[in-house]
Amino acid sequence: MSDATIENYFVEERTFPPPPEFAANALVNDRSLYDEADADFEAFWARQARELVSWFEDFDTVLEWDLPFAKWFLGGKLNVSYNCLDRHIEAGRGEKVAYHWEGEPGDTRTITYADLYDEVRRFANVLKGLGVEKGDRVAIYMPMIPELPVAMLACTRIGAPHSVVFGGFSPDSLIDRINDAECAVVITADGGYRRGAPSGLKVNVDAAVTSTPTVRSVVVVERTGQDVEMVEGRDHWYHDLMAEASTECPPEPMDAEDLLYLLYTSGTTAKPKGIMHTTGGYLTHVAFSHKYVFDLKPDTDVYWCAADIGWVTGHSYIVYGPLTNGATSVIYEGTPDTPGKDRLWQIVETYGVTQLYTAPTAIRTFMKWGVQEPEKHDLSSLRLLGTVGEPINPEAWMWYHEHIGGERCPIVDTWWQTETGGQMITPLPGVTTTKPGSATFPLPGIGVEVVDDAGHPIERGGGYLTLTRPWPGMLRGIYGDPERYMDTYWSKYPGRYFAGDGAKIDDDGYLWLLGRVDDVMNVSGHRVSTTEVESALVDHSSVAESAVVGATDPTTGQAIMAYVILKGDQDPSPELGEELRGHVAKKIGPTARPKTVIFVPDLPKTRSGKIMRRLLRDVADGHVLGDTTTLADPAVVDEIRHRAAESPQED
Repeated sequence: MSDATIENYFVEERTFPPPPEFAANALVNDRSLYDEADADFEAFWARQARELVSWFEDFDTVLEWDLPFAKWFLGGKLNVSYNCLDRHIEAGRGEKVAYHWEGEPGDTRTITYADLYDEVRRFANVLKGLGVEKGDRVAIYMPMIPELPVAMLACTRIGAPHSVVFGGFSPDSLIDRINDAECAVVITADGGYRRGAPSGLKVNVDAAVTSTPTVRSVVVVERTGQDVEMVEGRDHWYHDLMAEASTECPPEPMDAEDLLYLLYTSGTTAKPKGIMHTTGGYLTHVAFSHKYVFDLKPDTDVYWCAADIGWVTGHSYIVYGPLTNGATSVIYEGTPDTPGKDRLWQIVETYGVTQLYTAPTAIRTFMKWGVQEPEKHDLSSLRLLGTVGEPINPEAWMWYHEHIGGERCPIVDTWWQTETGGQMITPLPGVTTTKPGSATFPLPGIGVEVVDDAGHPIERGGGYLTLTRPWPGMLRGIYGDPERYMDTYWSKYPGRYFAGDGAKIDDDGYLWLLGRVDDVMNVSGHRVSTTEVESALVDHSSVAESAVVGATDPTTGQAIMAYVILKGDQDPSPELGEELRGHVAKKIGPTARPKTVIFVPDLPKTRSGKIMRRLLRDVADGHVLGDTTTLADPAVVDEIRHRAAESPQED
């Protein structure tokens, strides 16, 4: 085994075994799934596919692996909407609630599986009426309203791959994605609600489709009632088309490897990558992980993934995983601070939510707002918590555990990507003893190794996270560009998938994600992870959130610049900045001591909540900023630049 490549500073010794009552009733409370997968991972996934998914025709080949191209469950035929809807209706569960939907203004809808079944079949016929055929691509650009999963499922019913574009993206982002996929139809809404006001969507589609020659039709859901321009012959109101549509629409049998959807990763420097997910393997992976990672009891649970369906988290864990498993889920349209900073906790209380799955960024924001917000509500229905999107720092994990979970709920901290389709590294809540901040271990059936620069496995310490074998939910490539797929994910370490994340293995064998390798800092010859320094900063009682980057330094190569958001009751001062620098040095070592601490009101985040450290590096180095269109609030960067200029630096 090789030596660590990234410094291993932060040590976490707190452990949390599964609560005895939870473990006693958990779907999995022993090592049997791990043992089965270790013995024969192909046979393991074949069993999951047959148990969790309904097939029109059984598959005859589990896996065909021609590195880097995988095909799973060959010969099998199925339909995703059949798995999500028809089979639950056939089993007499049509009256079960599929979604409790809550609009930002406070309007609500309760949608049963029977309701969803009827609406999906009608809209599938609408799409057919607009000339959409099996294999045609459909773009979806919508707010978080029930018609969004309806549109996705209708596409799957007729075998038309969808490309969902997050409703916060600009017309330029739409143009890139529609043109790359050559979409025939765009499904949108007049607008959606965000922070108490309607925001326009149809207007962005209008701006985009002047540059998208393949688009024949635009379907518009009326959500806000705002004025929109409707182009004769091209634009159609959803409600008009639905009023005339039949509910008779048999599901199209699809091959396991038929394209299910495209989802574009936002490229900051190159054109977005159209990540391809196919039907049988993806559905197996998300059904398996959703059932066992969240310990789903569909008859009694009310599950809530608080992401947006515009991201892969929403595809996998709001739409396809939960509906395949017959779950009852919550969908919320708006932001967590509208009309008040307790909106999420009000929703948990109203619907009796049992599992809550959200992002570390959101948790750190709730920390900043203070414990008085969740304390306004009864959160006793919660029995499991989850995190997704980026590594969670230990203190945010502890806050979540104490103030949201009441110290009784296991936390599943999950690592996965758009490219992986579903969760890859995560606890199983009835089995795994957790550590605050660690994603713990790979799921059964998933092969993971941390390697050094040369690609040799590391037994302990920090290096690069790689996947060592194919998995059912994996991307099948980048749409239209197999060479880019090979170069991006499979070229750095031959035979291994590498997507750019650092990781470490601690003395107990637990995996810790260290963020993007691009964000690792080189300080006086030491490779220091941003995640470790950020965790040390948030460990201080005054800090709600932080982001650190390496700025060019003539002496040390890079110097650590720390951008810090304080908790609501704290005021910035030079003395506090010095205290925080000392705290980091004490917590993880003098090499990691920040050169500068800059107090900021917010951080540059994408609309999915990820911190854009690239922009912080540009600020630190005095560079011209790159593209800021994907930011939730572009004005934040100007304020950060101003404050950075005024902050004292260590000599």
